[in-house]
Amino acid sequence: MKRAVSASLLSLSSLPKTRLSGAPLTSFLSRFSALAPSPISPFPSCCLLLPPFFPPHFPSCPLRRGIRTVSVGPTPPKSLNTVSEVLAAFESLESSLDDDTVRLSEQLDLLGSEDLEKALAFSVKALQFFEKRDGGWSLPVAKVLCLMGAITRKMRRYDDSLDSLETADQILEVTRGEISAQKDVVMTTVAVQLQLANTKTAMGRRWAALTHLRNSFELKGTILEGNSKQMGSACKDLAEALAVVLVFDEALPLGLRALEIYMRHFRESSEEVIQVRRLLGVIYSGLEEYEEALEQSELSRRALECLGLDEQLCEVEIDGANILIELGRLELATQTLKRVAQKTEKESETRAFVLISMAKCLCNQEKFGDAKRCLEIACGILDKKEAESPSKVAGAYVEMSMLYETMDVYEIALSLMKRTLAILQDLPQERHLEGSVSARVGWLLLYTKRVPLSIPYLESAIVKIKDCFGPKHFGLGLATKHLGQAYLDTNQPQSAVEMFLRAKDIIDESFGLQHEDSIDTYQCIANAYGTMGSYERAMEFQQHVIDAWENNGSGSWLDIRESHRLMEQLKKKVRGERHAVFPANSLPTFLLENKSAQDDSSYRAPDCPI
Repeated sequence: MKRAVSASLLSLSSLPKTRLSGAPLTSFLSRFSALAPSPISPFPSCCLLLPPFFPPHFPSCPLRRGIRTVSVGPTPPKSLNTVSEVLAAFESLESSLDDDTVRLSEQLDLLGSEDLEKALAFSVKALQFFEKRDGGWSLPVAKVLCLMGAITRKMRRYDDSLDSLETADQILEVTRGEISAQKDVVMTTVAVQLQLANTKTAMGRRWAALTHLRNSFELKGTILEGNSKQMGSACKDLAEALAVVLVFDEALPLGLRALEIYMRHFRESSEEVIQVRRLLGVIYSGLEEYEEALEQSELSRRALECLGLDEQLCEVEIDGANILIELGRLELATQTLKRVAQKTEKESETRAFVLISMAKCLCNQEKFGDAKRCLEIACGILDKKEAESPSKVAGAYVEMSMLYETMDVYEIALSLMKRTLAILQDLPQERHLEGSVSARVGWLLLYTKRVPLSIPYLESAIVKIKDCFGPKHFGLGLATKHLGQAYLDTNQPQSAVEMFLRAKDIIDESFGLQHEDSIDTYQCIANAYGTMGSYERAMEFQQHVIDAWENNGSGSWLDIRESHRLMEQLKKKVRGERHAVFPANSLPTFLLENKSAQDDSSYRAPDCPI
């Protein structure tokens, strides 16, 4: 069993090496000031593009001068708690427009989304000031662009966010080369990388975001002490991001390192240590190392009992019961779930999660009637919680739908999956689930013979899975294979072959050549070539199927016999024998000819009954 559960800025390296003097941001700032903010975006997505040039030598580097104010004015307090305080402070500073404007923008950014337009306007004024004072290629400009990227991301103007953040990243890359020893430059680069990760995550591009998280982690390693709390947090954050995209092998050592560091600074029963242990439980479960996962769950449970955190304790106990189910210890899992149920309110989310886990346990015992009843009650509770806890409800719907699928109740499974997709549309942080759910909907529609309806779901799933999990993830391979089958079933064999060949490369790398899914993909390719009449190519892939099954041992004798039978049918096709049948579910040639003749015959009205 395989391990569990989309920027317009041009790169300077691809542009002509032209040297320009003066401020690089003047041109777009002049355009910006002439534009009135639109209801959709305060500036066009291209306005943060830098002209194509390599920066001149810094005769008087602004980082050596430090950041100075233009004119004397009152300094805003370091901590402003209300919007009115921030606005009043800005009015007193508006004539100077110095680096304190950035602090004001940051305060507005932190105080709430209703003030993001004002925060963005302040940031633009700060950008104008620093561009005039220091030139476009300076650390203060990069800081303001980073802030603008964060603000526009919260406004869901993702292209604008990427433009400003990638511009900041280019500036910092040059600045870092000039003044590599400046800690402030490294810290700003860390902030930019984290904001790039946040924006790409919100766009559903988690795999690309992971690159920025890794960059940020590496930079933190150059400025943080190896055993500091901050380094422990950095390890934990990267491990979490890796676990979300199912890269458990890489996540495990980071999680263990985070635990080691946290144990130096916090008590074993602290919430910080518990969080890391719960993360390790997820990682171990993803690696199917359930005994280790159970150990972490039990340690978390004991610590939470000491702290008296009942809600988190119930969650950990449910997690532990799910691990016990994976280990086949169903009686102990049932006892655990019954104990948790006694501590929960009747209409609570936790009660619903207990019922879902109980249904899983009952499914493993083939007590499908009782399992369905548990799921019905859980669904009734969760229906009322969608607005309150959409993320948790979406995850629960996915679990429930897969249980219904296990029990061959496909219509309810499909309904729950579609409801999940509707919820996920408004949850950018959960975009990684969209691709997997779309793939599942597409597969269920394909399996239940609603092939044309499956195609858009599978096509969408392929894009989203690739963006979230990378180009070689096994889920991408399976979704691509299913799309190929859908194309084949709708008489698009050429498109089917293309999809099958893509899927073959991914599935071979993920599972190996002897895996059942890999062999089945080769059979699908042979079927598609046979449908096209490319019998020689079909025979090549059919031979691979035969070899693979024969190498799987005597337990595959039925598959071996069928693969040989299909090869014989292909040979008959090559010889032109009209009774040959290939693929296995197709009609012989002479029947196809008769059917074609009937379809081509002229229409004759039915006889009149009178």
